[in-house]
Amino acid sequence: MAAPGRDGELRRTFPALPPRPAADEDLAGTWWGKAWVTALEEGALDPARLARGRGYAEGGRVDAITVTPGLVLAYVQGSRPRPYRVQVRLRTLDDADWERFLDAAVERPGHIAALLDKELPHSLADCGVPLLPGPGDLAPQCGCPDSGHPCKHAAALCYQTARLLDADPFVLLLLRGRGERELLDALSRLNAARAARAAQDRGPARLPGVRAGEALAARTPPPLPAPLPPPPHPEQPPAYPAAPGGPDPFALDQLATDAAARAHTLLTTGRDPVGGLTLWQDAVRLAAARPGSGLTAGSRALYASLAGAAGRGTPELARAVAAWRQGGPEGLDVLEEPWDPPAGRFDRARPLLLAADLPAFRPWRNRLTHPKGHTQIRLGRTGLWYAYESEPGREDWWPRGTPDLDPVGALTGLGTPGEY
Repeated sequence: MAAPGRDGELRRTFPALPPRPAADEDLAGTWWGKAWVTALEEGALDPARLARGRGYAEGGRVDAITVTPGLVLAYVQGSRPRPYRVQVRLRTLDDADWERFLDAAVERPGHIAALLDKELPHSLADCGVPLLPGPGDLAPQCGCPDSGHPCKHAAALCYQTARLLDADPFVLLLLRGRGERELLDALSRLNAARAARAAQDRGPARLPGVRAGEALAARTPPPLPAPLPPPPHPEQPPAYPAAPGGPDPFALDQLATDAAARAHTLLTTGRDPVGGLTLWQDAVRLAAARPGSGLTAGSRALYASLAGAAGRGTPELARAVAAWRQGGPEGLDVLEEPWDPPAGRFDRARPLLLAADLPAFRPWRNRLTHPKGHTQIRLGRTGLWYAYESEPGREDWWPRGTPDLDPVGALTGLGTPGEY
């Protein structure tokens, strides 16, 4: 529903706005954005739902927003894994209203210039055409079971829409029924007709002339302009709708976000930050970037797809993700590749553990295992120690804690010394 490739004159899709810290100041900055918020808040029946909705908006729970005549549509993440489909309707203007608006816009030259600068003058909004909504004009609808007017998900979408209006008043005009290009073309025609009538009243002016020799003389074209600077950060991808039998939209969103971040790094630095990874390492990296931990209803499809592409099992991927989150590529290497460390740091580890009132850990290659078989530390190739835990009597080791240069420090947080 929010695919940018389907955008046109009467449909605009805006990427999800980033979260913003909660503050006392108004969420909207312009007078017309504040008027939108006022219409929402004065028409609401429950201030508590508004407060929750504003928190959702400031927390970045509103996904890409699609605006068409009379409708604002987005998916809003609530307390359940799958987001809710939310829409807010607003009555469009009829042809007579648009005629009055266009006449008022060309009456003052500053009106068109202000619109091109993404400003909405008070005088243009007060031309007798109801551009801005009033209390009760916004009609929200949400797929959640809450019957509030509006529910917190619809309130969140309205608050985020106010930020869109702040940046571009043409969003408001599109909501009322006309696209930006159509309006600018109409204003250009009316302005040209107005100027022609004024010129006709003044009489013909002298036409400027250019000598033929000067017009036909050879010219050196100016140099090409410098390339545009790269954007400061990669953009967010649009929301992908769920389709029966189609790919998981959340997995597509994560892959698109990752591809955008890699492309931005390649554009700004000339190198691919993950270009040297193997297929398995890249699958683990992508799965580890998914928010949350372990296999959940939201991540199971992505884990199964990544594990299958790499020829591995889903539980194996889950363990590798834990190792990646513990130490990145080296953490994964520590999980999967035992090695024989040279004399030195590894040999000094056992006396350090004994000095900390810990029992004599059993050595094997780069690993030291508690004699009871439930705690283990592993030495990585860069000198860091990684802690692992398993059920006693089983060889089911899982990464735990934070890597540390000190073997005793790597065990911190796994229990008291007497419990190791």
